Amino acid sequence: MKIYKFLSLLCIAFTFFTFTSCLNNDEDDSSPEAKGNLQIKFENGFNNLGDIVLNQTTQTSSQGQKHQFSNIKYVISNISLIDENGNEFKYNENNPDKGAFIIDQADAVAGIVYVNLNEIPKNNYKKVKFGLGISQNAYLLGQDGQAEFWNKAKQKGMSWSWAAGYVFVKLEGKYGNNSPDTEFMNHTGNMGNVTANGTPDLYREITLNLPTTARVTSQITPSIHILADFNQYLSGDTPLVLNSTNDMMMGSSQHLVNVTNNLTKMFKVDHVHND
Repeated sequence: MKIYKFLSLLCIAFTFFTFTSCLNNDEDDSSPEAKGNLQIKFENGFNNLGDIVLNQTTQTSSQGQKHQFSNIKYVISNISLIDENGNEFKYNENNPDKGAFIIDQADAVAGIVYVNLNEIPKNNYKKVKFGLGISQNAYLLGQDGQAEFWNKAKQKGMSWSWAAGYVFVKLEGKYGNNSPDTEFMNHTGNMGNVTANGTPDLYREITLNLPTTARVTSQITPSIHILADFNQYLSGDTPLVLNSTNDMMMGSSQHLVNVTNNLTKMFKVDHVHND
């Protein structure tokens, strides 16, 4: 009888402990302070040809010019997530060391470059926003305020001198009328302090709607799959033709302003996984 009572009490205690643990876990996950992770996948391609293979994939522009890429790199920064109520979570805003990323096609795995974000507040997100390039607010913090990312950018060839600043987008390859046989190099970016220097600001912000809500919890890490259609480079809102006057350009000339404005239209969210 004593053994029976002992086992009954042990069973009750175990059930209570299990219930309490589950309750605590549920409370932790539902608390406003609960956080999780989120992944953004960038896939660079031509919308009618699929993923871009460097030095291989050849496209014909709307103006009939053939071109292929040997190098595709661009900087993404100031990522924000916007929830169902329009509230915005800013991920390390104007902090390139923690919140800026270089999307390099040479790093793609099965056509995809991965960006992993942590410490994301638990929420249901309906939009994603990000900057193409580095904002003036971040750049003007000075080199000491972004030394880690500046060094990464230098290693990736995504910077000029500090006085000039970052390369925002680096596109290199070959072009031609019958076949891609002439080299081109278009590097966009701000020329230092654009107000003081009287130069265009090429930093752009892009906001994308999510076709499916990204549900961030401590157990769910959503993955947002973004397609970048590089048809927009020469065949965007402003159709462009490469020639000897613009095929070797760096900075923020009018041609590179047009390139920048075209490229802001290349992004779209293909799908969202909540796993």
